Amino acid sequence: MTFERASGIILHPTSLPSRFGIGDLGKSAYEFIDFLARSGQKIWQVLPLGPTGYEHSPYTMNFSAFAGNPLLISLDILAEKGLLNPDELIPLPSEGDPAYARVNFAEVIPHKTKYLQQAYDRFKQAIPPEYEIFSQQQSYWLNDYALFMALHEANPDKTWNQWEPGLARRESGAVKIATEILHDSIEYHKFLQFQFFEQWTKVRRYCHGKNIKIIGDVSIYVCHHSAEVWSHPENFDLNPETLEPAWKAGVPPDYFSATGQLWGNPVYNWENLINTNFAWWVERFRATLQYVDFVRVDHFRGFEAFWRVPAGEDNAINGEWVKAPGYKLFSKLQEALGSLPILAEDLGIITSEVEAMRDHFEFPGMRILLFAFGGEADHPYLPHSYINNCIVYTGTHDNDTTVGWWLQAPQEVRQHVAQYLGYASDGDIHEISWSLMRLASASVADMAIFPLQDILSLDNGARMNDPSVTPGNWRWRYTTSELLSQELSDRLLQLTQLYNR
Repeated sequence: MTFERASGIILHPTSLPSRFGIGDLGKSAYEFIDFLARSGQKIWQVLPLGPTGYEHSPYTMNFSAFAGNPLLISLDILAEKGLLNPDELIPLPSEGDPAYARVNFAEVIPHKTKYLQQAYDRFKQAIPPEYEIFSQQQSYWLNDYALFMALHEANPDKTWNQWEPGLARRESGAVKIATEILHDSIEYHKFLQFQFFEQWTKVRRYCHGKNIKIIGDVSIYVCHHSAEVWSHPENFDLNPETLEPAWKAGVPPDYFSATGQLWGNPVYNWENLINTNFAWWVERFRATLQYVDFVRVDHFRGFEAFWRVPAGEDNAINGEWVKAPGYKLFSKLQEALGSLPILAEDLGIITSEVEAMRDHFEFPGMRILLFAFGGEADHPYLPHSYINNCIVYTGTHDNDTTVGWWLQAPQEVRQHVAQYLGYASDGDIHEISWSLMRLASASVADMAIFPLQDILSLDNGARMNDPSVTPGNWRWRYTTSELLSQELSDRLLQLTQLYNR
């Protein structure tokens, strides 16, 4: 698949303004899309949209690879539909700098859940036919997910393999009884998915009306305590006795971490996935492409070879590389779904074998400007090394903001940036994020993507995620659409037009 020359913004919906402490799919989502359109942007990139658990990571702590996050449902839209009384909606006030707000999940979750339950109580009094259509269309995953969530709430301190043995192993009798007992809770979770995808579909349709496409994100792994591992344990490498992961996913030690990264997710039973013609992966991509236009595949290198660590290890040092059937998988996806609008997250230590697989399928890879400076002139992330078929970012959700990076960059890095940009010294650079955005825009890369934090010239107080720290990530948000001013829009539009994006 070929990609047109374009630029866009990466912003997760949780970071949008709203009255209820967390971004949602209501008014501010449409205001953000309007800002994209005014600014000449053609792309909105989001992180995985699934329901999150511990520490709210959309990558490693998600309850499902198919479902949507109920916290993104707009309560105001539910009120417009008559499912809530607008006069009873109590906002969660935002305090402090509107550019540096934080999601307080401990406050947001019970607050929104109360209203979502009220909306369901009204919804079930007159269920529309569209609900039944949705349930049928999403039957591959929806019923298992809803039952999983109902059981999770009934057993809040246990992972699924610690449930009653009959439920942990999905024995038909135990599942039938639980389905009957938890009927209302199951229907509640199906209702949430119906509302989420109805709202998201309208957001996407609005994007398309403005000539904007959405890049979604598929994380390679799923959480052990998830509907997918519980409902399809044969697809994962689990201990047959305990149903715990036999091996855990991660990456080995490198320049950034002496002990590597131990994510804790179960790795795949690729032998079974091959024997089933990758049916689970086909359904996963089919579902994702119903709601986004492009798919960024996180940790792409794991489809060529993955790092697995024995269960019980405290870090990722004592692991091993194991080959994965990436060629077979992507060939099957292509056969089943046609031309694949896939973007490969190929960051980190990438081998020639990974590059060959990426290039075989003509998937564009990523270039990060924050990693480009301070080394040799042949660094692959410097713009003069780019090819057309790639995406350049100033930084991503995992990086410092550009301003935050600049404030702590060593002198030799600053000087390299200054020389590359043609400044006499690093002291002449007053707007570093816009300088790097200009550099990215001028490159030959087909796509240039910028975090909204860089467009707003925010420092690390607005960082979304620090991979070296587990607690406290995924919380940044801004609280007023007034920050997306006409002046800012005009400046971004000028940059976009200047470089034909």
